[in-house]
Amino acid sequence: MAGDYQTVEHDVLVIGAGGAGLRAAIEAASTGLRVGLVCKSLLGKAHTVVAEGGIAAAMANVDDRDGWKVHFADTMRGGQYLSNWRMAELHAKEAPDRVNELEAWGSLFDRTPDGRILQRNFGGHRYPRLAHVGDRTGLEMIRTLQDHGIHQGIDVHMEVTVLTLLTDGGRVCGAFGYDRDRGTFRLFKAAAVVMATGGIGRAYKITSNSWEYTGDGQSLAYHAGAALQDMEFVQFHPTGMIWPPSVRGILVTEGVRGEGGILKNKDGRRFMFDNIPDNYKSSTADNEEEGWRYVTGDKEARRPPELLTRDHVSRMINREVKAGRGSPHGGVFLDIAWIKEKIPQAEAHIKRKLPSMYHQFMQLAGIDITKEPMEIGPTTHYVMGGVRVDGDTQMTTVPGLFACGEVAAGLHGANRLGGNSLSDLVVFGKRAGEHAAAFAKEHPNYTIDTTQADAAARAALAPFDRPANDDGPYQVQDALQTTMQQNVGIVRLEDEMQTALAAIQTLKQKAATVHVRGNREYNPGWHTALDLPNLLTVSEAITRCAIERKESRGGHFREDMPDKDPAFGTFNFVITKGTDGEMQLKRETIPEMPAHLKAAVEENR
Repeated sequence: MAGDYQTVEHDVLVIGAGGAGLRAAIEAASTGLRVGLVCKSLLGKAHTVVAEGGIAAAMANVDDRDGWKVHFADTMRGGQYLSNWRMAELHAKEAPDRVNELEAWGSLFDRTPDGRILQRNFGGHRYPRLAHVGDRTGLEMIRTLQDHGIHQGIDVHMEVTVLTLLTDGGRVCGAFGYDRDRGTFRLFKAAAVVMATGGIGRAYKITSNSWEYTGDGQSLAYHAGAALQDMEFVQFHPTGMIWPPSVRGILVTEGVRGEGGILKNKDGRRFMFDNIPDNYKSSTADNEEEGWRYVTGDKEARRPPELLTRDHVSRMINREVKAGRGSPHGGVFLDIAWIKEKIPQAEAHIKRKLPSMYHQFMQLAGIDITKEPMEIGPTTHYVMGGVRVDGDTQMTTVPGLFACGEVAAGLHGANRLGGNSLSDLVVFGKRAGEHAAAFAKEHPNYTIDTTQADAAARAALAPFDRPANDDGPYQVQDALQTTMQQNVGIVRLEDEMQTALAAIQTLKQKAATVHVRGNREYNPGWHTALDLPNLLTVSEAITRCAIERKESRGGHFREDMPDKDPAFGTFNFVITKGTDGEMQLKRETIPEMPAHLKAAVEENR
């Protein structure tokens, strides 16, 4: 068994080729080290390409009142003050440089009349802050990073899935995986590993996430000894496609609402004015159609209610549907066509500002968004929790293992603001690559224990040798997705989450007995069987944390405990793997925020 795989050696190995992974690989390669980049899919197919609305950075190109302190305060407020404040500070300060860097590398951002990078409004951001390329910002980011990265001497391993991380004396020293095309195994030696695998959306039935998002990075890090944090906080994007069933869950960018789109129920009523949080109102608040006044100190901005935070908008939509005021297929209507009342040549404007949305609805649903409303509803979109990292270096609690992007926890706290995801990728992708390279230089010596790889190979091949039964990999995956969607979704209840936890334990047993047919050459059934342990690990982590958080906060809403409890605002839930192999959950107190950051919050409250 030990000789039945190819061995590849790098100084730094980056797992995941989205925005965070590419930026980490570029930074590590710039130090002169040998860098490997592992893609679960093909290069260019990373989920970052579907990020549409823009990249958040306080460049003040549209409103000169913006700045890093305002962005920091918005991020902390959106995260319900559970965010790692050091990460939020670094993110707010460094995001403009990362956007300018992308422009220098070739990104073609939309422009203001005087030639600066244009920025648009987005949910939770006080001022227009999202630099964008129409509604194809993520695609442009990936194109730019790939075009720049191919000149850095990075070795790319496409269609390779990592099964386990290799360790030596408590540090990470590589990874073991398989080639999805040929089914052969591959051992990667590396002095440092950067995890950039994205999210967990495929644990749910309705999701905007692509097929790769099976919680690989969170699970691999956890089983290697790293801590997970804030896993209860799952973001349900308010606007995913509802109809036809084949496209259910596909993202409808927040940029539609940023460009003036409004939400209506089946009666044509704009329901978002029904419940505007008090902290978004001023004494002079009004409910004019354009929005309400959002005042803090001497600063004022007019904001439409559709651009409240995503958790709030999702719950408002969910309320309309449950009350019987939803659209024919279980959602509500998002109307951008109405702007023809306000904007000359509105049809051309919509097609120019939202080209992907126009083509998406025309081709997939037969709807012309310049003339009629879209039918939309909440979809599982993002996980705020993930692998616990150091705010400055992005190193996990396991030496030599780094994490960045959606797989890492900290920046977003209880709820992520739209557009902060793309700036998160490049800000902390750069930092992870930089510090992984430094670690590799400082700790170049390690020993590979091939018995770890042999054990992983045997476990991976086991489904071929098991007797056939009724519980195939697809059946187990479908049962898990249904369980999570129904019991640990937008609105949560104690008894339903306990039901989910029991079901997950049963599904673990079934996953350990699944049988697959055929051979190892591109076998989707086998691939699904190998994804199941990761999906089950992250689902259990989400559920355990959600049960223990006995309040409602950010992306976590409990119908049985709808109020926010201040006692739960001082710590993060952290999960580690116990010596008995079971999940151990504890509370980690959030360090006190330094005075200069407290002042920034108070100034921009």
